[in-house]
Amino acid sequence: MAELVDLTAAPYNLDEGQIKWVEDTLASMTLDEQVGQLFTNLFHFGADTFSGNDYTAEEILERYHIGVARYHGGTSEQVQELLNRLQKASKIPLLVAANCDSGGNGAMKDGTYIASGAQTEASGSTEVAFNAGYVSGREMSAIGATVNFDPCVDILFNWRNTIVNTRAYGTNADDVIKYTIPFVQGQRESGVITCVKHWPGDGTEERDQHLVLGVNELSPQEWEDSFGKVYRAHIENGVEMIMAGHIALPQYQKKLNPQLEDKDILPATLAPELINGLLKTKLGFNGMVITDASHMLGMTSAMRREDYVPAAIAAGCDCFLFFNNLDEDFGFMKAGVEKGIITKERLDDANRRVLGLKAKLRLHEKKANGTLLKKKEDLAVVGCEEHLAMRKDAADKGITLVKNTLDQLPLNPKDNKRIRLYYLSGEVGGLHDAGDATVQLYIDELTKRGYEVTVNDGTTRVKGPTLKYRDEVDAALIVAEVVGYGAQNNYRIQWKTAMSNECPWYVWEVPTFMVSHNFTTHLHDATMVKCYINAYHSNEDNIIATIDKLEGKSEFKGKPNDLVWANKWQAKL
Repeated sequence: MAELVDLTAAPYNLDEGQIKWVEDTLASMTLDEQVGQLFTNLFHFGADTFSGNDYTAEEILERYHIGVARYHGGTSEQVQELLNRLQKASKIPLLVAANCDSGGNGAMKDGTYIASGAQTEASGSTEVAFNAGYVSGREMSAIGATVNFDPCVDILFNWRNTIVNTRAYGTNADDVIKYTIPFVQGQRESGVITCVKHWPGDGTEERDQHLVLGVNELSPQEWEDSFGKVYRAHIENGVEMIMAGHIALPQYQKKLNPQLEDKDILPATLAPELINGLLKTKLGFNGMVITDASHMLGMTSAMRREDYVPAAIAAGCDCFLFFNNLDEDFGFMKAGVEKGIITKERLDDANRRVLGLKAKLRLHEKKANGTLLKKKEDLAVVGCEEHLAMRKDAADKGITLVKNTLDQLPLNPKDNKRIRLYYLSGEVGGLHDAGDATVQLYIDELTKRGYEVTVNDGTTRVKGPTLKYRDEVDAALIVAEVVGYGAQNNYRIQWKTAMSNECPWYVWEVPTFMVSHNFTTHLHDATMVKCYINAYHSNEDNIIATIDKLEGKSEFKGKPNDLVWANKWQAKL
């Protein structure tokens, strides 16, 4: 059995008054209210009813007494309005979470991107890391969000892993600690609670827990020297919350419980030896544990939902991320308490950990004195000049020239006036569809600088005569913005048709420059490209800085890690 929470110790450090509120609140709660505190609900914009049920936001709070809220989409004004509405309707103040791994853009559509984990690592700058956390915290606070489900403290061991390729801050524990601790310090400037993820660690394999059980294959000692080192650093730094991933750690699990066989191995979200045992007891984590999203196959494939809803809390998780069906899941959790799967002691302890974070933020006091709700003037910080200056600085420091083996730089409108632009996208119409905004930004900026840009139609295989191509094109610019989510286990370049004319057949015909605005390992699929840049994101500052650097108006300052070569010797040629 894990240690029970100590609200006087880190990461809570509550005073007598705060603890009294927790205990008085807990004593006054009905069973339904205690069960409700275990849930996080996801609110979507676009309708007044949510989660597949005909309930308004207020009705969800009245019926299910949720402890934590998450939301998807929305501008800063829309999100602030929703969160104020939720806090007004909730008897017990809500923790409100966002996913800000690179700035305020994770909290709202108009939030400010600063730098992803990969861009921060390339910049080599702890200042960039701090700024990303600082902007995340300030812009979250402006809309009423209080918990950041970031930074991602995974370690990118496997170059094939695209789940954390851009979110990881390094390929070793020391680099991850170097950048994620300043990120946390930055967001603490706004009093935002930190939730690091994905316990016990992603990045060793290539598969996605949205689609399959994740497996961290490291031995106990290898884990201790890597992920264990990272989590111990964040626990020592006072991290308040940890998100358990749907990731197994089989070698360590069998060490902790020698009775386990392969068939018994469960993801961390359902494995008491990893939550109650390794995390809360051996590592001494005294904060709150939340599951990763419960619709992910890493969890749903483990057992019946009726069983794993309460099993997650019994295993030591304190909060369950997202309903599938409100009535059904609430019933599953309540039945788990009534059947003793979740003991009274475990239920109370989970509630104390959730309520304790609310007390740490003094949400109850703010609700009482009328300062909990946010005002429109608070939104002035979203996209402010200070934040945009930080974004520009991060772009300058992070954008990375990976290779230029033919010495074809700088790009210039005299020698390279007629540019053929090739745009490689990810999902079309999917959750992360880039649309045509990036292409238009490139066209506008290059045209302004004196270039003539034609966009290639990659849906055809017709290449035409090569001499004609050389006569009409002075340079080829390949812009990759391959982004995807949960549709495949990893994402690579997918040409628009078989043997598409956008495949880089032209690298010896004209100077060819390739820029990635997301994943860092595209040389695996484009080893023949002789000039390759990682630019990490497609915001306006990153695009302008990329073109400035291609033209030699600004030096490339970012440094690549060794995984950019994808273990391919020909990628370096």
